Amino acid sequence: MRTAIELGDIAARFGLELHGDGSRLIEGVATLAHAGPGQLGFLANPRYRGHLASTRAGAVVIAAGDLDAAAPGTGLLVAANPYVAFARIAGLFERQAPVVPGIHARAVVATSAEVAASASIGPHCVIEANSVIGEGVELGAQTCVGPDCVIGADCRLAARVTLVRRVRLGCRVLIHSGAVIGADGFGLAFDEDHWIKVPQLGGVRIGDDCEIGANTTIDRGALEDTELEIDVRLDNQIQIAHNVFIGAHTAIAGCAAVAGSTRIGRNCLIGGGAGIIGHLTIADRVTITAMSLVTHSIRESGEYSSGTPIQESRLWRRNAARFKHLDELARHVADQNKGIPHE
Repeated sequence: MRTAIELGDIAARFGLELHGDGSRLIEGVATLAHAGPGQLGFLANPRYRGHLASTRAGAVVIAAGDLDAAAPGTGLLVAANPYVAFARIAGLFERQAPVVPGIHARAVVATSAEVAASASIGPHCVIEANSVIGEGVELGAQTCVGPDCVIGADCRLAARVTLVRRVRLGCRVLIHSGAVIGADGFGLAFDEDHWIKVPQLGGVRIGDDCEIGANTTIDRGALEDTELEIDVRLDNQIQIAHNVFIGAHTAIAGCAAVAGSTRIGRNCLIGGGAGIIGHLTIADRVTITAMSLVTHSIRESGEYSSGTPIQESRLWRRNAARFKHLDELARHVADQNKGIPHE
């Protein structure tokens, strides 16, 4: 991997407008506040615009409207979306070890499993019966692939990932450590005085280019599959229950939970700690803000929130004590307004 790249080469590669010395060498990326002369920063949030004049960065990715705020001598790359451009440029400097094909001597592979010759299987991995590992796949140490799983080309599973059973991964899926995909869904039937476990007979299907965060869990379906379409991004410690469907390009932040049989549309954004109860439908292009609780289907795109913002404790306790009187107050106001003409 190249250790330094000329700014002009970066501009040409990503189709960016260059202002300044194109021969300047860029060795890495950093924030505006901490970048040095050999690094490239970016300005995407207007609250950091003031940092442009004082940054020591050798170059900055900015929008056209911020050109006048940059310090003289700073190399500038103008982008329609500076954050997206910066993300692509940062990939040039990512130091990732190449995949070394082969099966470690301490891995255990079932005789009925198929492993591509170009795959890399780490120490103490287990691949169970009838599973298929595609070309260029990398399994980190102690990863377990249960029976009847299929992992598509160029997927990367970090250490200690578990695919329990009947999991299908598309191509280029990235799963971080501790994730558990395909465990039993929480299916129970109550029979007079005890619970009966409902067999979970479905699987999990995950589309191309998805990313699953550390310690996130995705349960397999009871009858049909739990499914993530292409380019879904899940943060750490998320719970996706059985038979959930998540549409393409949706992103969900950490500690969110989605209950069973809910359908989430495409291009949705769900904030951290949000909860969505079961058997709901969420439309395409819906944003749900952090810590919200969704209790009914959302049929139209837009931004939705619930809950009360943080307050000083004494004020919050006084308000909380009055919550139970809100219906009484609303009825009283409605009664007072009866007979009053409205303009």
